[in-house]
Amino acid sequence: MDKNTITGFILIVLVFILFNWLNRPSQEQIEAQKRYQDSIATVQAQQQAEMRNDTIADALAQEVIAQDSTTLSADSLREIQLQNRFGIFSPSSEGEEQIVTLENDLVAIAFSTKGGQVQSVRLKKYTSYDSRPLILFEGAESQLNFSLITSNNRIVNSSELYFEPQTTPDQVTMKLKAGEDASLSFVYSLAPNDYMLRFEVISENMENQLIGGTNSLDMQWTQTVRQQETGRKFEERYARLVYKYLADDVEELSDSKDDSRTIANKLKWIAYKDQYFSTVLIADESFEASKLDSKCMSDNVYLKQYNMAARVAFDPKGNEKIGFYYYFGPNAYALLRNYDKTHFQGQNLELERLVPLGWSLFRYVNKWLIIPLFDFWTSICNNLGIAILLLTITIKLLLSPFTFKSYLSTAKMRLMRPQVEQINEKLPGQENAMARQQKTMELYRQAGINPMSGCLPMLFQMPFLLALFMFFPTAIELRHESFLWVKDLSTYDAIISWDAYVPFVTPYFGNHVSLFCLLMTITTILYSKFNMDQSNTGQQQMPGMKMMMYFMPLFMLVFLNQYPSGLNYYYFLSNLITILQTLGFRYFVNEDKLLKQLEENKKKPVKKSGFMARLEEAQRQQQQLAKQRAKQGRRR
Repeated sequence: MDKNTITGFILIVLVFILFNWLNRPSQEQIEAQKRYQDSIATVQAQQQAEMRNDTIADALAQEVIAQDSTTLSADSLREIQLQNRFGIFSPSSEGEEQIVTLENDLVAIAFSTKGGQVQSVRLKKYTSYDSRPLILFEGAESQLNFSLITSNNRIVNSSELYFEPQTTPDQVTMKLKAGEDASLSFVYSLAPNDYMLRFEVISENMENQLIGGTNSLDMQWTQTVRQQETGRKFEERYARLVYKYLADDVEELSDSKDDSRTIANKLKWIAYKDQYFSTVLIADESFEASKLDSKCMSDNVYLKQYNMAARVAFDPKGNEKIGFYYYFGPNAYALLRNYDKTHFQGQNLELERLVPLGWSLFRYVNKWLIIPLFDFWTSICNNLGIAILLLTITIKLLLSPFTFKSYLSTAKMRLMRPQVEQINEKLPGQENAMARQQKTMELYRQAGINPMSGCLPMLFQMPFLLALFMFFPTAIELRHESFLWVKDLSTYDAIISWDAYVPFVTPYFGNHVSLFCLLMTITTILYSKFNMDQSNTGQQQMPGMKMMMYFMPLFMLVFLNQYPSGLNYYYFLSNLITILQTLGFRYFVNEDKLLKQLEENKKKPVKKSGFMARLEEAQRQQQQLAKQRAKQGRRR
């Protein structure tokens, strides 16, 4: 090989080495992958052990029966079977389920001795849509299990065992015996006036009872979420499984379809939520090698079923305990945010992200403006309808400078309408469309009118409009609050309803007509017509603009009919106040004086901006090109 070939091979090898070096996994990625592979290996080992346990138990039972079937009693056979299946936990494999409770002014929590787990949760200050006590779950609707591998390779589920209860007014201890001096305890503590339940797993001398090398436990947690609100379809949009990475952002599974995710990185908390309430499991340390699953349900009672399988650190000797917090409570922004300052100071838990307030820009508007204003007015007014009215007035006043600037721009162009119509008369026909546009823009420039100055203020108001669109459906303060004819501001206010399924209507519009949504639509049409008349500048309108004026409000009627009446009430008020503002601006603005000022501006020399000069040059070139094409067409 010549020198160039050898050099080429060396360069290729160096590039290959450099590429692999740059794309090597980080230490964190290597550890995460190792945890994931370990989790798979553990699950496979558990499955093999379970199969082996069943085989051994059956073989031993058959052997005992074969040896002395005449003298063996049924109780003795049962005892042997339990011993082979549960090992050291066989004394706890049978028993009678008992229910013990903890409660404060906010929650009532029941615990079952079978599995030593939370059996039901009732929120005392809330009711369901049918005015019954609000129960997050009860009985088999929720299940928490730890998989235990004994020293003789028996796999035992804690949910199948019977614990011994010990109670005090603010604490319940579920104790699982594993011999004379060994035990596993689930300790639950509930503080006064708090939605947080402390949950600790404490082991005592379990190192010889579990398989050697045990330093973690596999846990499974499942819950079926009940329908709690009137509008099931709308509630389903906000029912989702949410989780937070230990050192990263908050993410969620799909709310509209079955979804699952396997996560190698560590998680801090996992939440099973519906529209206004959540059950959250928060780890002191982390959940590892987690697999999350969400399934949609179609019956009349339940919305979703959530499942979680993960691994948590565990010390069989009992020197360190596993610690968790359960949160059973409302998705109230201020309450959830306050936990970062109390129970979890410095951990940046971000539980308030359970309240979906929109994307980053809209979330900031809600967080720093809308929510503080809403909290202020609700603290003053006991009536939520009046509070929404005051909130709407406040927001419209804050945005009034932009509304006024937009009105002023439109008024200036309207005052130039006679002169624009003269331009249209001098340059009729489609072939002069570009020339008319140029003359009109030149007239505006001479008069000191910037057509874009009317659009930008309206564009600035869009984040507030969309932020409020996200805020009202998530504001639990509206739930079951009445106003005028509305019984519940958090759902639709149906004045007409029906049960029959109507194709193309029921799936999108629903089986009802919401009155506030209807009023909002009517005022939107009136405002659109009023605004179009006010902004008639004499220029030729785009085809279909009048149809669009009616189409958009009707689209909003279909789209918003199933949304909360509080949101439609806000839009209705906003339309009315905007119309009143426009009438007020027209009353206070002296249009004769404004027209005189525009005429004075035309006498002053106007310096073209670079943008306007380029725009006019582009228009001129386009006009010339159009004329050339027209000449070529006539020649043909």
